[in-house]
Amino acid sequence: MKKINLFPEGSISKVIGKAIVLKGDDIDTDRIIPARFLKCIDFESLGSQVFADDRKELNGNHVFDKKIHEEASILSVNSNFGCGSSREHAPQALMRWGIRAIIGESFAEIFYSNCLAIGIPCVTTTKQQVEDIQGIITKNSKEFWELDLRNKKLLGSKNSWNVEIEKSTQEMLLNGNWDATSELMSNDLEIQKITSSLPYINNFSN
Repeated sequence: MKKINLFPEGSISKVIGKAIVLKGDDIDTDRIIPARFLKCIDFESLGSQVFADDRKELNGNHVFDKKIHEEASILSVNSNFGCGSSREHAPQALMRWGIRAIIGESFAEIFYSNCLAIGIPCVTTTKQQVEDIQGIITKNSKEFWELDLRNKKLLGSKNSWNVEIEKSTQEMLLNGNWDATSELMSNDLEIQKITSSLPYINNFSN
């Protein structure tokens, strides 16, 4: 499995990379990462276990096992992706496999929010356009794609499609406000200032 060293941080205006297609409606979080892997104490090992049961059943023929998809960072899905239980492990597993953006017809609300929380944009388009995009990805797995979040477009080598993303989500990604850790670090001086003015903290430290 490929090793991922870089995780999203700060402003995200575009995602560029090869793409992978996972067909099927109502693919739930238990399929994305089976419940037995929720016992892990951190998320580091989840990338190798994404779609573990589906991959075992297909004995190496699952799209996430094929060598031609090893460098894929954009995932194309169908409708109601990420439904089922509200486990944050599902987008964490996808991210650690290498997925940086997801394009589909629709997403389960909690899955969508969990993706945003770790900097994975989920954008939507029509059923027909998803099928068109998936057809091109399948025919040419070496093609590079660009998801332009500012202009809400998916760009291929010969085609482009309009995509939809919630305005609040778009603004958070573009401004970097989705990244709670970076937000805290960038406001370190202000946090220290407020902390030093709190009498109960000062009294406790003395």
